[in-house]
Amino acid sequence: MSSRLSLSLVAVAAALVSAGGASLAAEAGVGVVVAQLGPTSPSFKMGVNRGETGAPEPTAIGAAPIEKKSAAGGAEWRSNASHPSAENDEDEKAARKGEGRKRGAKAAEAKPAEAAASGSAMDQLREKLAAKLGAKPAADGKFAMQVSNRGESGENVITAVRPSAAHRARRPASAAASDANLDIAANGGQSLLPTHWDYTGSVGPDAWGRMRPEYDKCATGNRQSPIDIRGGIAVDLEPIKFDYRPSAFSVIDNGHTVQVNVEPGNSITITGRRYELLQFHFHRPSEERIDGRQYDMVAHLVHKGVDGRLAVVAVLLDRGSAQAIVQAVWNNLPLEKGDEVHAGTRIDLSQLLPEDKRYYTYMGSLTTPPCSEGVLWMVMKQPVPVSAEQVAIFARLYPMNARPIQQADGRLIKESN
Repeated sequence: MSSRLSLSLVAVAAALVSAGGASLAAEAGVGVVVAQLGPTSPSFKMGVNRGETGAPEPTAIGAAPIEKKSAAGGAEWRSNASHPSAENDEDEKAARKGEGRKRGAKAAEAKPAEAAASGSAMDQLREKLAAKLGAKPAADGKFAMQVSNRGESGENVITAVRPSAAHRARRPASAAASDANLDIAANGGQSLLPTHWDYTGSVGPDAWGRMRPEYDKCATGNRQSPIDIRGGIAVDLEPIKFDYRPSAFSVIDNGHTVQVNVEPGNSITITGRRYELLQFHFHRPSEERIDGRQYDMVAHLVHKGVDGRLAVVAVLLDRGSAQAIVQAVWNNLPLEKGDEVHAGTRIDLSQLLPEDKRYYTYMGSLTTPPCSEGVLWMVMKQPVPVSAEQVAIFARLYPMNARPIQQADGRLIKESN
């Protein structure tokens, strides 16, 4: 057994012996479990075995130390169950020395079996520690645990009580939520997973469904948005009744898009239901496609009914002349992400709508996490012009913030005649 393995084994065992279930759970609230090693610990002592290689190795955890001053004046810490009490007997010393040489000769051939045994012991201790932390093992019971030393403080810190990265990579996407729940349990209710999602890289759309349990629909849903709108059934759709009026507004860069919050009083009515406008925001390029065509940008106007249901009106923005509402928003862009600028003017969102109010409609989802489904989508058929300069301003903040097209999965799409 190597010195590093033995120290890790002792560190984990020490956390179990000295901290106990209650203290482990308390420490887990900040994501770490600390075990104090060495002669100052009141709860356990570390045994020393010099047999196989002649080098000191910690091998046991006992109730109390037996102190023996070495030639250098240091203290040798051993389990009091590890050696007989007649330690000064010269014959016994010689016998132990001879036995140590014999064991040393067999050390090389014993290493593979010993490594397997130590690995098994570590697995058992990991499972015990994870259980005390309130975590449940994954399907194959594998955990990865890291033991690191804080240098001068002498503390060993046990972290990352969770399935290993290699193990997670082999799991299907449907198991992501259970992995995230395990992380939360092991960290005292706080997720160890990334909380910031984005449109590229390791936190891009392909990873959304694995990031948090509440984002599961991003990976497993079958009514996701956006879609490529094609093959719609042309019918006499009820016109959308827009009740928009000049309103105060504020602008915030939320880290994913430019969002505009509008004061209450703006709404739409469709199929006898009224939906209050909450906010609108932008994507570049357009998330929706019409028969495969993607537009420069899109504005999503998000509404909510009294029953909590959401309805989104999508206004496609195509390069052309300047758009007055878009310019009013750009005029009030905050200088920092997260800041909110309350505009000194009012906007009338009816000026953002196309003259032709015909639309496509289908049932979908939010296009950002948590990708909740059951959202009524209405995509205006006629695009609204926006200038190249206005597109360029948004592109400086967000060159690309559009979710990829999702499968339609046989959904019914209707369009106005």
